[in-house]
Amino acid sequence: MTGENQSSTSSSNTTTKKNVGDKTFQGVGNLIKVLPSGTVFLFQFLNPLLTNKGSCHTANKYLAGALLIICGLSCFFASFTDSHVGSNGKIYYGVATMNGLHTFSDPDSSKKNLSKYKLRFSDFVHAFLALIIFAVIALLNSNTIKCFYPSFESTEKKLMMALPVVVGGISSFVFMVFPSTRHGVGYPPTQTKDDSSE
Repeated sequence: MTGENQSSTSSSNTTTKKNVGDKTFQGVGNLIKVLPSGTVFLFQFLNPLLTNKGSCHTANKYLAGALLIICGLSCFFASFTDSHVGSNGKIYYGVATMNGLHTFSDPDSSKKNLSKYKLRFSDFVHAFLALIIFAVIALLNSNTIKCFYPSFESTEKKLMMALPVVVGGISSFVFMVFPSTRHGVGYPPTQTKDDSSE
């Protein structure tokens, strides 16, 4: 009888560990999915050029500021994009609206019920957090700091080390509570055939 209790306890511990591990990896996956890697790559590539590796003049500050704004808006906007597979097997991307997915290139979109893709509260949560995460990455970049606020690097080292960890932890938790079901630009849809035609 004791052996049965131990085996049931160990199996429930294993199940709990699997659930926690699965949720952790799902949260990390949602965190990766919400921040467009192409936008971050573009920023990391262009930032040293536009900031002159931190030795900014007035023109560099305007160019680097424009890059920050454009990339931030891109991260925000990407949270409202989604995709579906059309009846012809092609992937069509669009923007989520209050009524459903508004596609630009699917010729049959008016004949399909795309209302399951409509805007949700979690889309706004993801957009806001994507913007915050990008801002932390971009504004704590060494070239950005040297260009816009050079004294910050020497006086606020602890904040620079702690802020990304805190924002990442909070964002991961929120993404576990509000997981993303969107498959926006750059992410393939999970379904292989569009079942939303009516």
